[in-house]
Amino acid sequence: MREPVSAFVGIGANLGDAQRTVREAIASLDQMPQTRLLRASRLYRSAPVDAGGPDFINAVAQVDTRLSAPELLAQLQALETAAGRERPYRNAPRTLDLDLLLFGDARIASAALTIPHPRLRERAFVLLPLQELAPERVQAAELAAVAQQRIAPLPPASSPA
Repeated sequence: MREPVSAFVGIGANLGDAQRTVREAIASLDQMPQTRLLRASRLYRSAPVDAGGPDFINAVAQVDTRLSAPELLAQLQALETAAGRERPYRNAPRTLDLDLLLFGDARIASAALTIPHPRLRERAFVLLPLQELAPERVQAAELAAVAQQRIAPLPPASSPA
């Protein structure tokens, strides 16, 4: 059996009830085969990058998985499909977007998958939540480079009374 690998998943949505969708996606990561959710960042609201549409709700989650990187990507894409994800054009608004950001220390460059994610260091909506979970993976200069991007943490979800 394969040893578990720590992976980081970027989560975003900007259609429908995006906060609920992101929270449900985080919970769904713990239900994937051979995968365990370790923790998730708080939620953030960010402006869409390279496209119009409503603001995004974003988070990053850390999982331990025994799946290979391509198997994990396939599971993430199945969750997107189950959430009604459509891909009419690049950077279109979406019900759910799950990106495999990091897979251990692996470096992968294939037609289907690039690890680390190729735009990881360009997006505040990835770097800020990733810094919460793994500060050693984010450099101060990287944060400074995305400081002009509009992003704000959301208050914690209130518990039902």
